[in-house]
Amino acid sequence: MYGKTLPHHISDSNRRIIETSGPSRRVYQVWKGSNKFFLGGRLIFGPDARSLVLTISLIVVPVILFAIFVSQKLVNEFQHHYGALIIAIALIFAAYDIILLFLTSSRDPGIVPRNAHPPEPTDNGNISPGLCAEWQGSHGGSASLPPTKDVLVNGIIIKVKYCNTCMLYRPPRCSHCSICNNCVERFDHHCPWVGQCIGRRNYHLFFMFVSSTTILCLYVFAFCWVNLKKIMEAYECSLWAAVLKSPVSGILIIYTFIATWFVGGLTAFHVYLICTNQTTYENFRYRYDGKLNPYNHGCIHNVKEVLFSSVPKSMNNFRAKVKEDSAGFTSSHSLGRVVSPDMPKTSFDLESGGKRHTVAAEELEDIQSQFEIGASERCDTQPPHSSWPADKGNWEITHDIEALAAEFGMEHGYGDRGNTRGIP
Repeated sequence: MYGKTLPHHISDSNRRIIETSGPSRRVYQVWKGSNKFFLGGRLIFGPDARSLVLTISLIVVPVILFAIFVSQKLVNEFQHHYGALIIAIALIFAAYDIILLFLTSSRDPGIVPRNAHPPEPTDNGNISPGLCAEWQGSHGGSASLPPTKDVLVNGIIIKVKYCNTCMLYRPPRCSHCSICNNCVERFDHHCPWVGQCIGRRNYHLFFMFVSSTTILCLYVFAFCWVNLKKIMEAYECSLWAAVLKSPVSGILIIYTFIATWFVGGLTAFHVYLICTNQTTYENFRYRYDGKLNPYNHGCIHNVKEVLFSSVPKSMNNFRAKVKEDSAGFTSSHSLGRVVSPDMPKTSFDLESGGKRHTVAAEELEDIQSQFEIGASERCDTQPPHSSWPADKGNWEITHDIEALAAEFGMEHGYGDRGNTRGIP
């Protein structure tokens, strides 16, 4: 087979561009979002992951107080080891709650990979010509992408927005989280208590966490009352006297009562959202009440879809390797193009047959791949764009690409294929 030796007549500067392959890095190490990664990219958290410490404390501390100061008295009151069972249930339920919290917070919520460059105007789908003209007119007549486009969902036309940060048209029910700086599928909300976005891949875990926390609060609340009642019966005293004998029971009753209103109300609200197949974002922004919800297929089907459907795989491989050389080039995982944080995102507008083409500066990778097999055959290979203008005044070209083109006998115009062989 062919070797990977480069032709001897390539200049040293261009040889360094082609041959240099710097240290391999992982996708999570060059991630543009605000997420925090742990265990080599296996766990992904939001930028406010520290709030998990407070959330865990609000769950663990009351359970520990219940197990030490309340349940121990119940052990002596109940026969046949029922008292020990009360403690065991509280501890197991608390551990289950913490596991759900960790799974919700450390999972990719459904992040949509961002593009390295905006999509082509011809790929915008069904865009209203009037909207496109109005958008271009408001931007000085430049060929810009319109802010929205129409998409048909279950027979209903909805508008999806263009995300300038991720450079893509968001899929239906997708929204950009300003805290995590990512577009998230079926975006529900960003939960500060969890420290993560709640989206398509972790919504069911979030609902299980909130509902199990509600049950745990009710459990501690109920048995604190049982403890006070046992004290009242044993000492034949009033409720206030029983609280003085077991102040922890009184504190936990007040605490769990307030917490139940919070997490219980949140659970009830999400039960309503699940039964109507809405997200928190849609409920507050669009208000489907009185309007036709394109995602509502009946209560039973909605519950199946939200809670019992299979969880899709993550669209991101955070542990995938990317190449970064000494010049600062990083290979994009999603598009396979060379992206440099220091390189200006220059694009060249090319006119051909009345149609505009955009050639990004990152097209250098296409030229590099042509040199690896052999220079002699690659001189006959056609460039990725079939027709380029002969007038050099319409576009610019970098010095490295110009030198590479000159060394292989390619004229700057690229308008005639014969020019690649030096034919006038």
